[in-house]
Amino acid sequence: MRGWWQDLTDLVLPTECEGCGRPRRVLCAQCRAALSGAAPGRVRPVPEPPGLPVVHAAARYADEVRAVLLAHKERGALALAAPLGAALAGAVREGLRGEWETGGAGSGPGVGESAVSRVSGGRGAVSRVSGGQGVVPGPVGGAGPVLLVPVPSGRGAVRARGHDPVRRIALAAAGELRRAGTPARVVAVLRQRRAVADQSGLNSRQRLDNLAGALAVAAGGARLLRAGPVVLVDDLMTTGASLAEAARAVRAATAGEAGGYGRALRSGASDGVATAVCGTATREGTGERRAGGMADAGSGVPGPVRAGVRAGDVIRAAVVAASPDSFEINRN
Repeated sequence: MRGWWQDLTDLVLPTECEGCGRPRRVLCAQCRAALSGAAPGRVRPVPEPPGLPVVHAAARYADEVRAVLLAHKERGALALAAPLGAALAGAVREGLRGEWETGGAGSGPGVGESAVSRVSGGRGAVSRVSGGQGVVPGPVGGAGPVLLVPVPSGRGAVRARGHDPVRRIALAAAGELRRAGTPARVVAVLRQRRAVADQSGLNSRQRLDNLAGALAVAAGGARLLRAGPVVLVDDLMTTGASLAEAARAVRAATAGEAGGYGRALRSGASDGVATAVCGTATREGTGERRAGGMADAGSGVPGPVRAGVRAGDVIRAAVVAASPDSFEINRN
């Protein structure tokens, strides 16, 4: 298991780029650009699983990007969490920009341009973030922060790796969003409630069957999901089965909750309520809320839910990377 001293060693001692092998850099400028240099795009697997929210990805899962994700996930290269989190934050911003600035694909009643004035206290104020990502909501005021909900790994996988890569990236992304003026926190409420088979080697239909009903929101998690708009996050999307199952579990948990968010989710994505999923990394233990009897470390960006802004909605989706053929090109 890696510790803080191993992170320090990665930063101090000579190393090589985890993406391409260039010396003396954990991540070289070229590989960093492959992660975050291009504008995030909407991605859609074919076939598209039922219930999949709108998803945005920062990069194509190939070459350097694939090597970086695997180094972080499987080899414990924890210094990569920050650039991976920055990439995911860019994908989250793109989804939020499309939702709040222009209404976005799939936005429904109460979601879209008018939401800009709602979440900024009726003043229509927005914050412009750096990096060419466009306009995104500023401090959300009474609507509460954006809630990043990571797709969970199995306990055995977390033990074997020594860390939870998606949660770590999500924490980094939340920190990146907060620094850009968008209140955000990680709410790690999803759990695997049964064993699932290894997904590698399964086709899209087999993955759907393998994951059907496998995720659930932990005890007390639905209450946390009422604190603000929800964005599901993951590091990688291939068939979309994991994101679709995560969205189902969130909808199931919040359907019976009081308030506008629960009412919106009862009918799922088909009623025009915008849905989406995202994947992202800052320091663990900062800006995170967890359910099921675990520590609650808030981000310091609380706020009651305002009428008309529906807590618990899955608003948009973004991942660090997606399979190259899932990127939309001239799709209508």
